[in-house]
Amino acid sequence: MLKRVISIVCILLLVVALCSCGGKVSEAKITPVDSEIYSKADIDSAINVTIDYFKSNFQGCSLKEIHYAGDDYSDEFYHWKKQYNADEAIVLLSSFYVDSSGGDGSLNPNETYENWNWILVKNKGGNWEHKDHGY
Repeated sequence: MLKRVISIVCILLLVVALCSCGGKVSEAKITPVDSEIYSKADIDSAINVTIDYFKSNFQGCSLKEIHYAGDDYSDEFYHWKKQYNADEAIVLLSSFYVDSSGGDGSLNPNETYENWNWILVKNKGGNWEHKDHGY
């Protein structure tokens, strides 16, 4: 009986630990932005890569909104694809909230970050890869 109670407590602790790590994305709003450069599928794929990265690396943060930066950023696309020797680059923008833990320590606790850039690149036939983020 005691072993069973200990096992249940350990499982509950593991579940709590797994739920508390990583960024929260369940309430993130994905705002559609039309593009003449990228298809909706391309943009959605880049957003999904970014959301996965956020979940894995932004502990104590909650993603509020994310969207394609727009075709007006095409000069930046050229810069990023050249810097990373890629065929394509895309910029996404997001907003997220940092809880009292301050995320990984590099972010301000209890603050919302707006217009946070996400830089992704890919080669023809490949998948988007996160390369950089920040202001």
